[in-house]
Amino acid sequence: MFLTLNLLRKGIPGKQWIGKHRRPRLVTWQMKRNTVKHLEREAENEYWLSRPYMTMEQEHGHAAERRALNWQKLKESKLANFPKHKYIDDHLSHLRITKTWSS
Repeated sequence: MFLTLNLLRKGIPGKQWIGKHRRPRLVTWQMKRNTVKHLEREAENEYWLSRPYMTMEQEHGHAAERRALNWQKLKESKLANFPKHKYIDDHLSHLRITKTWSS
């Protein structure tokens, strides 16, 4: 395909790095090195993830106390910003200026 393009035309139609008829990018030694480093890092991560720090019995419920404390702190912080109770009497007390028991 690229041979016929080069023989029949001069250059690649449109943008040379994107599209259906783009110029193929050469693979350099730096690209190979970076890929190998990435694969080695991924293999090491898989190695460490395959060996758990805790057993299933140890892991079950190990953070329940910490989660309960965090939940308590969150509830207290929400209640600290909660406005005090307002009653209808407070809102409508300005309407009862002249009202007395005798009238």
